Amino acid sequence: MKRERGSTIHRVLDILDTVAAAGKPISATEINETLKLPKATAHRLCAELEDRGYLLKKINGKSYMAGNRLHDMAVGVLSHSRFRAQRHAILEALSREIGETCNIAYPDGLRMAYSDRVETERALKLQFPMETRVPLHCTASGKLFLSSLPPKKRKAVIAKLDLHPHTSNSITDPEQLLAEIENVKARQLSIDNEELFEGMVAIGVPITDKAGRFYSSLAIQAPIFRFSLNDAEQYIPLLREAASDLSTLAEE
Repeated sequence: MKRERGSTIHRVLDILDTVAAAGKPISATEINETLKLPKATAHRLCAELEDRGYLLKKINGKSYMAGNRLHDMAVGVLSHSRFRAQRHAILEALSREIGETCNIAYPDGLRMAYSDRVETERALKLQFPMETRVPLHCTASGKLFLSSLPPKKRKAVIAKLDLHPHTSNSITDPEQLLAEIENVKARQLSIDNEELFEGMVAIGVPITDKAGRFYSSLAIQAPIFRFSLNDAEQYIPLLREAASDLSTLAEE
């Protein structure tokens, strides 16, 4: 069926496109200015999308950002079979070349969730069920996500976290964590130095969309006795290359 220009569905999709592309909270007035909608229509449709969970209104009551349902939709699309086989092939190739477990994780509330994982064939490894959720403050993937947030939001999110010391290396001081996140942002590289599990380390890099925005992390995880953080430096170019391939895949 041909979609009528100016129809409600057309306007709703354009609003979702505009909010998703903005990269920051955007008001109904700004949406209206971008799309040239009647003012009352823009406010009404934004309110309805908020009620349905596709948009989320900021505390200031004026600006909208992507809501949980829009986020879940995006994750579902990226997990679709069209992408899954190719994504898994990239992950398998990386794991095979490095010889260690590799995973892709995405933000899920105040934790990180795995969308794909390839375990090393070596005998000693740490296995996670795919439904596992891990903390933000003591994982390479979580710190990458935090580094992608604007400073104010980053601080607000960290204030909500339970900075539980999973090991003696876990960062539990908010100011120290903020400093660590600044370093992660500057390097676009994150390290878990036995912060979640004793004897296990991880390094991760961001996977971004075509606008350069973070949507997932790509990480290597291994026991410290065969994969020191000094040794890990040599694999950073491979990680970045695979992350670039995954970014390109998501744009297809």
